[in-house]
Amino acid sequence: MKVLLLIVVIVFLAAGCNTEEKSPPNIIFFLADDLGYGELGTYGQEKIQTPHLDALANAGMRFTRHYSGAPVCAPARYILLTGYHSGHAYIRGNDEWRERGEVWNYAKAVADPSLEGQRPIPANTLTLGRQLQKAGYKTAIIGKWGLGGPLSEGIPTKQGFDYFYGYNCQRQAHNLYPVHLWENTEKDLLNNALVPPGTKFDEGADPNAEESYAKYEQQDFAPEKMQEKALAFIRDHKEKPFFMYYASPLPHLPLQVPRPYVERYRKIFGEEAPYIGDRGYFPHRYPNAAYAGMISYIDDQLGELIATLKAEGIYKNTLIIFTSDNGPTYLGGVDADYFNSARPFSNDYGRTKGFTHEGGIRVPLIASWPGHIESGSVSNHISVFYDWMPTLSEIAGIAPPEGIDGISFKPTLLGEDTQEQHEFLYWEFPSYKGQQAVRMGNWKGIRKNIFEGNMKVELYDLSVDSLESNDLAAQFPEIVQEIEQIMIREHQPAENEKFKFEQLGDR
Repeated sequence: MKVLLLIVVIVFLAAGCNTEEKSPPNIIFFLADDLGYGELGTYGQEKIQTPHLDALANAGMRFTRHYSGAPVCAPARYILLTGYHSGHAYIRGNDEWRERGEVWNYAKAVADPSLEGQRPIPANTLTLGRQLQKAGYKTAIIGKWGLGGPLSEGIPTKQGFDYFYGYNCQRQAHNLYPVHLWENTEKDLLNNALVPPGTKFDEGADPNAEESYAKYEQQDFAPEKMQEKALAFIRDHKEKPFFMYYASPLPHLPLQVPRPYVERYRKIFGEEAPYIGDRGYFPHRYPNAAYAGMISYIDDQLGELIATLKAEGIYKNTLIIFTSDNGPTYLGGVDADYFNSARPFSNDYGRTKGFTHEGGIRVPLIASWPGHIESGSVSNHISVFYDWMPTLSEIAGIAPPEGIDGISFKPTLLGEDTQEQHEFLYWEFPSYKGQQAVRMGNWKGIRKNIFEGNMKVELYDLSVDSLESNDLAAQFPEIVQEIEQIMIREHQPAENEKFKFEQLGDR
């Protein structure tokens, strides 16, 4: 009897020792906002310091051919959360839901939540949050939502997330010292005065004097408040698997970051010309230092998350993913040429955010999961945002939804040789005059200015022309024809009239 009892105890202890390995991992999906492919040290950045993200890449896998699902915020997030590409997606562009009233009036939207937020996703949408809830995960979104106003069916807590803290509305996120954020369905009032985006530089003020910019820097910095909630969520849910979708508003404009981060880069960059504001974005005395500081702020937040995971004893069983929703911006005081933000792609207008050239949709991706993802590895696997639904479903131990466009790249993450490849990647974007794009192997086809009647496809060989400067369409008409057939086949008319293409036959 004593021998039998001893065996039972040994088996029990052995099982306990392996609990971390047998349970599905926690998942932290950190999504930066408008971070360029070349803005991290591990991707070749030379001016901005990102030691924690560089270390994360050394501890895990860095991807060189990962793509966003769209070149702007809302559709990229919808595609990420659902597994559908933009030819099948419900949200295909930013839609501010203007028929409600003065949605761009920041002060009115602060007072009236019916004016906040973007057009809501349908109530029955199967999001990553809902999918992982099925697998037993506690789910949270920290940061920027953008997929349904506060009084709609599109809010996070009705879309598969147990907890939400941050901006509901993309427009409200145009101030990083806002009057309020949202915690679930309630406003969290912050210690900030109402300074609407677009508040201009005071007439007659000295643009070289730091005190002239004082009203744009207040008490409660939204990303700091978000970080506090993220760390609390980790501590409160460390006993069971959790999925935290951390959708940071950084480094999206406006140029706002706590002063120590600006001072760090002032010492490095030296004097620079002030930015006095335009296009609704706040001025800043030291625009380059502020922008670099915003990215370093993200880096420090990531480092703090990792330190917390280690302190709570759950780091080894946590999959950390870091990427960006699209390429870098081209306005608001950001100098993409100074930082070579889209490196090795073009930083020019029309080639970054808002456009389906590589600088607009190729994004950094780092994934780390100790003991599962090989340290210091680099993957050239071609992947895209709509692959995350099947990938994370399989990692969580649940079957992916049927009928989606994504392909799991769990085998690539785990170093297995069973990886299925995409025949092609597809994008369409009903803004900036209308665009379609297809990547097929090393071939990239782009159709621009569709709303102006242009149906010509440009063709580039990305293996030798990452800048997409040499149009080969006339030399390879058979490749162009194949891409055109994909563009016809993968486009389904959008439910939302705003996203339709009459030139593609939509009615």
